[in-house]
Amino acid sequence: MTTEVSDAQQYIDDMARKRGYVLDYHKTMAKQDFEVLQAANGLISAAYLNQRLLDRKTKELIFIVSLTVMRASKGHIQSHIRVALDLGLSPQEILEAIEISLPEAGVVAFQTGFEAWKEVVGAEGIEPTVEAFDGGSGGAS
Repeated sequence: MTTEVSDAQQYIDDMARKRGYVLDYHKTMAKQDFEVLQAANGLISAAYLNQRLLDRKTKELIFIVSLTVMRASKGHIQSHIRVALDLGLSPQEILEAIEISLPEAGVVAFQTGFEAWKEVVGAEGIEPTVEAFDGGSGGAS
């Protein structure tokens, strides 16, 4: 293993330890353009990972809401939901944060975050007892 690959592997491992997750693009960038990954991660560290005035739980909730509003991929939202749960936030607290997206971003954006949350926490609904068409999840696939 070359020093460059070894450095990149160590960096990805450190990212996983600090964040609690790594995204697919992190893994690929570590091998394909390590320098840009380091630069991008520096910004994330300054704004998100480094301890400043907001605690990590608050930052996770903000991240979940911002990703929901931006209609990020379900997996990306779910990675932050899992970290939030690991930090001790309850499923209800996370849902309340996602619900904040409703007034400003609308139902379609909310559904993206809601579907991600529902899968992670295993939330179930109530089926109608009268005949109705299935509306699907309403969220993006």
